[in-house]
Amino acid sequence: MGMDSLIGGTIWDEYSQKVTNLMNNPQNMGEITQEQADAMGAKLIVADFGAESCGDAVRLYWAVDPKTDVILESKFKSFGCGTAIASSDTMASLCKGKTVDEAVKITNIDVEHAMRDNPDTPAVPPQKMHCSVMAYDVIKKAAAEYKGVDMESFEQEVIVCECARVSLSTLREVIRLNDLTTIEQITDYTKAGAFCKSCIRPGGHEAKDIYLVDLLEEYEKEKISKNTNTMAGGGAVAFADMTVVQKLKAVDRVIDDNIRQMLIMDGGDMEILDIKENGQHIDIYIRYLGACSGCASSSTGTLFAIENILREKLDENIRVLPI
Repeated sequence: MGMDSLIGGTIWDEYSQKVTNLMNNPQNMGEITQEQADAMGAKLIVADFGAESCGDAVRLYWAVDPKTDVILESKFKSFGCGTAIASSDTMASLCKGKTVDEAVKITNIDVEHAMRDNPDTPAVPPQKMHCSVMAYDVIKKAAAEYKGVDMESFEQEVIVCECARVSLSTLREVIRLNDLTTIEQITDYTKAGAFCKSCIRPGGHEAKDIYLVDLLEEYEKEKISKNTNTMAGGGAVAFADMTVVQKLKAVDRVIDDNIRQMLIMDGGDMEILDIKENGQHIDIYIRYLGACSGCASSSTGTLFAIENILREKLDENIRVLPI
């Protein structure tokens, strides 16, 4: 029995009805034998993929018409939780009737979206989102076996997390769809960053072209640009050109997303008192609250961190002055 079958309580409300139905009554579970493939005049393809990140595994069967490359029948066997079964069943269904080249374009995003009851509500709880990732790989493995080529020849996505096989497009969509702001949230939703951690930030055992911290920064800049554009009623406005009220809102937003929670965890907080232009500098006057007001780090490490983040996110000429 998979883990999902043991979960009780209101967590079932986080699963779509489609997923619940497929957990209990998968439509494409089973195998295609050589005899069955021969009877269809088809080539039998059997592909296996196991996700080391969660222990789930799936075997995909295709019966492919060698004259048209159309997948006449698609079945699966899944060794994993109920969500993996539902995802694998949906994947097998999506393959039917497609050519092999069309099937290769199916992603884990397509699988998760196909399991939704409505387009705007995720089909599974955040911690189970990774179960659809296997579809991305096992389809390409089946296609590679059919065409007699290397699996990597189908790789059109940039893979950010190799451990969980999570692509750049998946991460961008999940971050935006769910308004994610921390590495921990990304890991909960996708499993990216849960294992070797090389994809989180530079300095791991494997260098990357893009890291999770880069994606969070990219999304935050998009939000700031969008919000400033809305406030200004026109094109995006540089921080230095904002009104004082707009600057206060922008600073508060960055502090809320990056700093405030850490201060609160240490029993403190901060507030923005004023923002003034001083020559080439933009001086932001702050007041520490709670434990922060008497902390030695408030004038050194903490202040340095606050100033660096505001410079990075808003304007390099910002100075932070505690009062």
